[in-house]
Amino acid sequence: MNREVEKLLPLVQKPARYIGGELNCIIKNKDDIDLRFAFCFPDSYEIGMSHLGMKILYSLINERPDSWCERVFAPWEDMEKVMRERNIPLFALESGDYIKDFDVIGFTLLYEMSYTNVLNMLDLAGLPVRSADRKSLSPLVIAGGPCVCNSEPLSEFIDVFEFGEGEEVMNELLDLYKEYKAKNASKDEFLIAASKIEGIYVPSLYDVEYNDDNTVKRIIPKSGAPEKIRKRVVSNFDKCYYPDKFIVPYIDVVFDRATAEIFRGCIRGCRFCQAGFIYRPIRERKADTINEQCRALCETSGYDEISLCSLSSSDYTQLPELLSKLLDWTIPNNINIALPSLRADNFPDELVKKLNEVRRSSLTFAAEAGTQRLRDVINKNVTEEEILTTSAKAFAGGWTAVKLYFMLGLPTETLEDVEGIAKLAQTVVDEFYKNPDKPKGKGVNVSVSASSFVPKPFTPFQWEPQDTQEMLAEKQEHLKNSITSKKIKASCHYIPVSFMEAVLARGDRRLCDVIETAWRSGCKFDSWDDFFDYDKWMDAFKKCGIDPHFYANRKREYDEVFPWEHMDVGVRKEFLIEENKRAHAGLTTPNCREKCAGCGAAKLNGGKCDAMHKSVV
Repeated sequence: MNREVEKLLPLVQKPARYIGGELNCIIKNKDDIDLRFAFCFPDSYEIGMSHLGMKILYSLINERPDSWCERVFAPWEDMEKVMRERNIPLFALESGDYIKDFDVIGFTLLYEMSYTNVLNMLDLAGLPVRSADRKSLSPLVIAGGPCVCNSEPLSEFIDVFEFGEGEEVMNELLDLYKEYKAKNASKDEFLIAASKIEGIYVPSLYDVEYNDDNTVKRIIPKSGAPEKIRKRVVSNFDKCYYPDKFIVPYIDVVFDRATAEIFRGCIRGCRFCQAGFIYRPIRERKADTINEQCRALCETSGYDEISLCSLSSSDYTQLPELLSKLLDWTIPNNINIALPSLRADNFPDELVKKLNEVRRSSLTFAAEAGTQRLRDVINKNVTEEEILTTSAKAFAGGWTAVKLYFMLGLPTETLEDVEGIAKLAQTVVDEFYKNPDKPKGKGVNVSVSASSFVPKPFTPFQWEPQDTQEMLAEKQEHLKNSITSKKIKASCHYIPVSFMEAVLARGDRRLCDVIETAWRSGCKFDSWDDFFDYDKWMDAFKKCGIDPHFYANRKREYDEVFPWEHMDVGVRKEFLIEENKRAHAGLTTPNCREKCAGCGAAKLNGGKCDAMHKSVV
């Protein structure tokens, strides 16, 4: 450990966030490697150590004999204070070395509200936050993750974005970096060469022109950069790289368990859900592959819980087979199996029976809307009858707690739809008490969580305005007043954070100035209620002469050029427009296994999509 860092540990609340040395962390001899990679997670250790993408790429890079990947997390407020007081730059956990001396600094962008932390970590490292002010090839600052589908608000700060899935493109980028570093090439030479790799976006190689009404007129590539950046996709998901061990943290983290990714993409097509579109096409792992991965993770890490991870776990076609294989060895070893992201319309009796063989926790279902009319608008394709039938099965199986997720502010929503959330929750409560097979001597608890709708790029609702904060506040109050049972507990998201998320999600590169101004005024950890400062953000917009409502609360026309127009996630814009029209007509679209809607994403995978089990065009 770095001696200077060690002196700081008695001064902070949770020293274990900064010491490294956990089980399965990787230490290498610096003299034996060519590339040093700092994997930066722009949030706390507890959040970052729960992130599956970091676990995958950390192991992937470290399997290269020429590279050493180390972890870096955003220091908490107490640690940052003493680091700045004593001029200690940001350091990596494995070696304690300062990351300003590394070859590559990589950020993962999971959430728009982490953007100020990216700038803060670069500054803590002793580096200029603007890409143009970092002249040399080293350190190269890159970023990946779902937010890259519209990375324009960070385009002035990041040198290279990895667009799409990183298991293959990461190695190609590092190979190119090693080649250009060896020949002492300039940063500009490397960036031009990197832009030729599929899935690599170099924002400095694009100019943006604007119309008089402040919308984007056109996006102009330079120096041979492609007109469209195509999302990178791993074709053979069953053979895709996956680690056989996870680092085991010393302290409690959000999700401290083994995680198996069972498939990518989603068949459902919920019109609000960005992940459901940007992770297409559907690709599944075989049950045998997942079973062996889970066994290896439990053996090497000692975990007593496995999470089967996907966007909709009950849609995995081999789920009963997989659970049977897992239960053969998890039950004797007292290992729990968690199935997040279950659907109320896909909860067969066989699944209930299997889940009854493991430790029972609460069941979570995302109903999203309180009335059937609005569920049809968002293409949720779940009926109240299916929700109640599923609840009855769960109660008969011994469950007494149900979590229901909803959104407020969805397109076309009325106060009647909001009241429907309370009514639906009440029917679930009633279903428990009229169920003859319910657990004896126990009551039921129904938790209602209502987030605020945020229109996101590459969804059918990317043209829709977000409700104003006043409208959302009225709906939150109406929901709470509509709940009359003590068996129902409701929680709502903080509206100003959702507003800022909408601004950043659909923003253009003019927001770079706003983000830097907000950060310099003290904004950081904006996803945490204790840190988020709405007034500072609004002051930053005022200083930069930019109206945030232009990005959050304005309806777009179908022919508007978006800031992300040059990014290709595979899903056709024409398909999204048609889905938007169907939403306003109250028409649903069948899921991908019932009928291929021709979204276009299969083109990224040679015309293959596992939802149809055949090639599609």
